[in-house]
Amino acid sequence: MGSDDEEIRSIAALLADECAQRILIETTTEPMSADDLSEVCEVSPQTVYRRLDDLVERDLLEENLQPDSEGHHYKVYSATLDKIVIDVTPDGLELSLSRRDQMADRFTRFVDEVRDR
Repeated sequence: MGSDDEEIRSIAALLADECAQRILIETTTEPMSADDLSEVCEVSPQTVYRRLDDLVERDLLEENLQPDSEGHHYKVYSATLDKIVIDVTPDGLELSLSRRDQMADRFTRFVDEVRDR
């Protein structure tokens, strides 16, 4: 089995997990902390952290630091995934991931557009 097949199987197994699905759905609209995700997913913090690690490792989530009102920082997570397509071809399965534009990318495009006017 090739590394592409292993990646497809790994991502498919992760996405079959209900907690991982819920984390991706919840972090699509706004960044969320592990504690918030634990609450909305109704699972233990340990389970959330394991899924977060798996999702970040596969670039399906982005991890950022966010300051709180007391000047401390904590991690928040945002989904980077927009769409997954698995095609069945004569050569096997092909996985394509469509990722969301990150804020920095959108800002860069905006600045480029303004500058080019």
